[in-house]
Amino acid sequence: MAASSPSRRVAQAVDALRHGWPIRVGEAPVLLPVETALDGGVTADHALISAARAATLKLTNQREAADGHHPVLIRAADPLGLEEARPIADPALDLVHPLKGPFKVEKITFMAEAEAAMELARIAGILPAFLCDPRPEGEPVALEAADLAEWADPQRLAIATRARLPISAKEEAELVAFRKPDDMREHVALVIGEPDFDRAPLVRLHSECLTGDIFGSLKCDCGPQLDGALAAMAEEAQQGGWGVLLYMRQEGRGIGLINKMRAYRLQDAGFDTVDANARLGLPVEARDFPTAARMLELLGIDSVRLLTNNPAKVNALVEAGVTVSERVAHQLPANPHNERYLATKRDRSGHLLG
Repeated sequence: MAASSPSRRVAQAVDALRHGWPIRVGEAPVLLPVETALDGGVTADHALISAARAATLKLTNQREAADGHHPVLIRAADPLGLEEARPIADPALDLVHPLKGPFKVEKITFMAEAEAAMELARIAGILPAFLCDPRPEGEPVALEAADLAEWADPQRLAIATRARLPISAKEEAELVAFRKPDDMREHVALVIGEPDFDRAPLVRLHSECLTGDIFGSLKCDCGPQLDGALAAMAEEAQQGGWGVLLYMRQEGRGIGLINKMRAYRLQDAGFDTVDANARLGLPVEARDFPTAARMLELLGIDSVRLLTNNPAKVNALVEAGVTVSERVAHQLPANPHNERYLATKRDRSGHLLG
């Protein structure tokens, strides 16, 4: 039987994590995902190791510690500054009876393997917390840290199908669906108006936001931004131009719906969006901009007028080979529920907001 490909091994590992099954990255110890494998979460009886940041995260072979003792917990949450943090429970540690920081940080080995494990947890949409060498039943799914590069390769993305889709903003519209092997997410592009490849389209990269796009959440500005982008593209088409909205399946800037809701709970406790994600051990920005560039390439678009307030989007597309001929501002009025959210985007994430 032929050996599985790196991309397939990543897909199998993600599936295993969602089911609560063990994985093993390289020669590092076996890892068991806390959230999906343990009914009661991790309690104070377990020894605890917390890593400083994903960028400096390391993982040790804790076989000796685990033998005859409780398994060791590793996680990606940032413990720095927790001494001054509000005395609230941290859901990244115990899903039923949460523990509180600060936590011990130790220097340990297998850095690349640990980073890969935390990234796999993010892709699976679960908390980046594992029991290390827990002696689980069944064989772990084995992969290498380097396997993630092939799985994430945007060049593997292809157009799956396309169809005419009249929408309320503009009846002349087409929906194009994209798919990549071993990745269950299916991104789409909505092309509004008649394509004219001699003219740069007005383009919006919009990441899926169930709460904002569908339910009209006031905690963010995603819903109004989506509606405003479609209206702007319809107006562009009326004037002889055209627009493309890339709707990307990367909820919560890439951390997933459930983790986004956990971050919401921390925000309700007083943390801003940046600190809430860090407390959960999740990145503040994990969106896949190279895949957006690949979608444009497959549509035959190499130059865009980008509808955004985020310079990072501009830079990411440029780095991926897309010409951004103009950044078109896309600021909408704040409301009492998202004022702090927008201020954090401006002050801590570099968005160009007034």
